[in-house]
Amino acid sequence: MLVYAATSITLALVFYTIGVWSEKKQGELKKWHLVIFWIGLGFDTLGTTLMGKIASGGFQFNLHGITGLLAIVLMLFHALWATVVLVKNDIKAKANFHKFSIVVWAIWLIPFISGAIVGMSK
Repeated sequence: MLVYAATSITLALVFYTIGVWSEKKQGELKKWHLVIFWIGLGFDTLGTTLMGKIASGGFQFNLHGITGLLAIVLMLFHALWATVVLVKNDIKAKANFHKFSIVVWAIWLIPFISGAIVGMSK
């Protein structure tokens, strides 16, 4: 199960990174970015769920646990907000959305990196 969890989390990183940085480079939020955000969220949720089953005691009230929960909530809000922006076709919001994306991505990296460090130390 650990292999599936680590693969899922890594795929979340790949998809989310591609979505966020291609959105910034292209200068506008597009539908395919939204699809990539949702896929990244899906892989992150799957990986986090699998990791939670592996971890003894479930959710841990520590830096990794708190930032991990925050990251998933932010990723969900990010994907939902991107959906709203595209549905409304708000030109200004589409052009500036990358600023929010980068912040969410950077916050998401905290539990990703702390989880990798904890996982490698075992």
